[in-house]
Amino acid sequence: MSRTIRTFEATITNQQQVRDDLNQLGWAASKLWNVGRYYAQEQWDETGEIPDDGELKAELKSHERYTDLHSQSSQRVLEELAEAFNGWFGKRQNGDDRARPPGYRKNGDSHPRSTVSFKAAGFKHDAQFTRVRLSKGRNLKEHRSDFILCEYQTRPDVDLTEWDIQQVRAVYKRDEWRLQFVCRTTIDPEPSGDEVAGVDLGICNFAAVSFGGESVLYPGGALKEDEYYFTKKKAKCDDSSSREATCLDRKRTGRRTHFLHSLSKAIVEQCVERDVGMLVVGDLGGIREDDETGDSRNWGDHGNLDLHGWAFDRFTTLLDYKAEAEGIDVELVSERDTSKSCSVCGHTDKNQRVERGLYVCEECETVANADVNGAENIRQKVLPSLATDGGDRDNGWLAQPAVHLFDRSEGVFAPREQVAHREP
Repeated sequence: MSRTIRTFEATITNQQQVRDDLNQLGWAASKLWNVGRYYAQEQWDETGEIPDDGELKAELKSHERYTDLHSQSSQRVLEELAEAFNGWFGKRQNGDDRARPPGYRKNGDSHPRSTVSFKAAGFKHDAQFTRVRLSKGRNLKEHRSDFILCEYQTRPDVDLTEWDIQQVRAVYKRDEWRLQFVCRTTIDPEPSGDEVAGVDLGICNFAAVSFGGESVLYPGGALKEDEYYFTKKKAKCDDSSSREATCLDRKRTGRRTHFLHSLSKAIVEQCVERDVGMLVVGDLGGIREDDETGDSRNWGDHGNLDLHGWAFDRFTTLLDYKAEAEGIDVELVSERDTSKSCSVCGHTDKNQRVERGLYVCEECETVANADVNGAENIRQKVLPSLATDGGDRDNGWLAQPAVHLFDRSEGVFAPREQVAHREP
């Protein structure tokens, strides 16, 4: 039995009715941040020390700006400020002279709408009617209601009744308010198997998965098509900040998120079917840098555009928590040399990738799909060397992976044959 925490984002369906009240809270949170920032600066100048969140709360709880928000919401603002100062101070101690302390939340004479957090006493959830009541501070209750009643909508696959909601956050994103539900639950997954799978993330194929005897490719064509489509549509807008452009950004983000959710779910399901207990994923932390020079790589016009829109960190996070729910461990490993080495004999030569999508080993004459070869090398990172085990292995699966495409009509990944059959 273990506890897991997830954050689910929801749209507010009665945006027009609650927008003004949420704006007031967002501006109040920015003003309180600035009050705390001013006090912290004073203490730093006088004593050379930064006040912690306990001191900030004690000193500012009687301040007028503190009572603009529910007490727990005000506490969270000051906690975030203290965390920001600690992060900056930690970087300073580690020798980062370029690190700057948290600044004031102000742009000229205006304040941005800061995120407002509501802990247990600051919200009341009504699951039956999919709405949540958010508490205001004492100063903002005068002549108005004491709370804000937000109606919301989550993704179809999210059921908040299955979770213990710990916190609700009101977040201002792309010119509208959204809700984030920070939830906790206890999971008791079935014991995982002993098999290991490797995942290679890339440009043409968003993911290649090796199970050590069979492999599956997940092309990213649908995701790239969306990126090109929405980029062109937005370029035709007169103003990048217009309502039409904002709507396009929202749709693009929603479709990308759905793609990543569907892909991570599909991979985990494949792992469950094959008794996989560990999923090894290539770490793309240095994908923008050349292995030898450290300079930025040039992937060509289309490749660089694709790289700009990638969301690998987001995908890895989704994959991690979906795998956790099934008792599967996820481990990130370095991708260094996984595209250059033969997964069968171990011979390394950067010229063996003879063309896009094809890998031919000059040493043992293995022919493989390049992405599958990379995924198998990643899988072997946590296994004893298979290239020297003396076995006579059938390597046909390296060259002939199964292909699962994103089926737009169903919103899921399926074998290529099934998707092609459903297309008109």
